[in-house]
Amino acid sequence: MRIVFATDLSDANKAAIESRTCLECLDNIGVRTVHLLTVVPDNVSTGLPGMGVASDARTALASQREAFSEAGFEVESHVARGTIHRRINGLAERVDADAIVVGSRGESPLENRFIGGTVRNVARTAVRPLLVERIERTDAGHGVKKEHLFQDTLYATDFSSNAERAFDFFPQLTGATQRAFLLHVRGREQMDGGDSDEAARERLDEMATELRDRMGIEVETNVRTGGVVDEILAEEQRVGATTTLLGARGTSRLRRLLLGDTAETVVARSNNNVLLVPPESAVPR
Repeated sequence: MRIVFATDLSDANKAAIESRTCLECLDNIGVRTVHLLTVVPDNVSTGLPGMGVASDARTALASQREAFSEAGFEVESHVARGTIHRRINGLAERVDADAIVVGSRGESPLENRFIGGTVRNVARTAVRPLLVERIERTDAGHGVKKEHLFQDTLYATDFSSNAERAFDFFPQLTGATQRAFLLHVRGREQMDGGDSDEAARERLDEMATELRDRMGIEVETNVRTGGVVDEILAEEQRVGATTTLLGARGTSRLRRLLLGDTAETVVARSNNNVLLVPPESAVPR
């Protein structure tokens, strides 16, 4: 597997890259090549004090590149200028990446913030699976919020084709996922229609059996009723998930993926790592 790891050169992203358990998780799912990318926004005309933008960015990338190299990954560094989400997704297409990884916190010395609008724009336009890795402030500076990225994976499904495509991503997590939690939320508006609790549980049980047979992992299922996002966030806490796996909705002839309200709100509100898998029609052929 090859990934694009987008960094804003902040201490927060540096902490994520240097997390040994996170690097082991990437190795466990078969990542061998890392394309390390930083993007200089068009509105940034100077770099760090005393240095030019490009030279500063390449210098700052060196230590982050070294962390990946020392962990045994093949690494290529990229510095680009332009609109951040377009450059990230553009590189992912160009190198035929299997996934994109972005950090969700941290301020960059280039005045770029990988939080809020930037992460949301990457997610909205991603044509490759996207891992949003949560980074938090600590007494020592910054650190990843949940180091074992895929150890306990919560998969939320509405049984749509997009959700099925996200489910099909599970085999790629073999070696990293030890427990999977399968969740269906019956929204209040579905109480008079859609799958009954019993029917939903039967469908989840079939999926659980498939995961046990294919991956040999522990699987638990649950059906909740209420506001979809609220119930997903509550289930994250209940089961202690380290990553939430979702299918992203929507397609476009211009290859711009517009997230459904659920996925977008989970990305914005969750304290968990979030893995978004775009629909098949969003991936260029």
